[in-house]
Amino acid sequence: MAEALDWRNARLRATRDLSPDIRLFEIEPAGKFVAPTPGSHFNVLVHINGRPDVRNYSAVGPCTDGVYRIAVKRLAGSRGGSAYMWSLEPGAQLTISTPGNHFELSRGCSDYLLLAGGIGITPIFTMTLALIDTGADFRLLYAVRRRQDLALADELRERVGRRLELFVSQEGRRVDIAAEIARLRPDGEFYVCGPIGMLEDAKRAWQQSGRPVDQLRFETFGNSGRFASEPFKVKIPRLGLEIDVPLTQTMLEALESAGVDMIYDCRRGECGLCALPILQTDGIVDHRDVFFSDEEKAANSKLCTCVSRVIGGSISVDTADR
Repeated sequence: MAEALDWRNARLRATRDLSPDIRLFEIEPAGKFVAPTPGSHFNVLVHINGRPDVRNYSAVGPCTDGVYRIAVKRLAGSRGGSAYMWSLEPGAQLTISTPGNHFELSRGCSDYLLLAGGIGITPIFTMTLALIDTGADFRLLYAVRRRQDLALADELRERVGRRLELFVSQEGRRVDIAAEIARLRPDGEFYVCGPIGMLEDAKRAWQQSGRPVDQLRFETFGNSGRFASEPFKVKIPRLGLEIDVPLTQTMLEALESAGVDMIYDCRRGECGLCALPILQTDGIVDHRDVFFSDEEKAANSKLCTCVSRVIGGSISVDTADR
């Protein structure tokens, strides 16, 4: 099971580096143009080790000129999608979906708090521009490890002014999420996109604040675990299978490649559809999802196969009898 997509051919018009490891791609789709909304993403067909696969990337800006824009961060431990995208030259042919949105920006709120970590700035950037256009009250917090990691910061500073606050951890600045939430009006909304640790901290602070759950909106990216990724082995005793999960694949992708019938949707650790029960593990389960609670992750009874990994050992799981 997967997200319903409307695929179309496209051409890479231009690229531009936003930071040493973040590149902006301008893509011209064929056919009728469907404009993205703030928080939208595109699914892009990539080729990894000679086989097709799909990656999704957030829309950058409103794209009102008929050109889609995405930003791709290249990571040394990536599963191959970013390496493929970075290999493309202007003029390359692509297959891209129309925009979808799992991270929608609501309108008419009295106050907004936006928090971006690293490459998480891409959907938050688009939301910020939309809020500027409507004259909404908001504050934008942008956290990175190093100053050179800042992408789109100059554009934002020019448009946002003092409503933008930068936090560079290498320079000793970190976001006090609880204090920032306390400054938000009672009916204000909090939008977060960043690594898993940031999202967990935000969810915990929001819960402790006692504010309504539906006023917190978030999106994650699945490569942001607490441990460095490494290959591991997954066993399914009921099916008599033992499958290697390489560094360049998720557990879900490895299971699919081995012919295991899987259910999934978001592939980002948000919906929980791909979760499987854990029977046994001799390693550390690096839970990278935002679907399970802290208590559920500590119980170690299930994991989201689309993003979570095992460190220093193997894992035995079961699958639904389908």
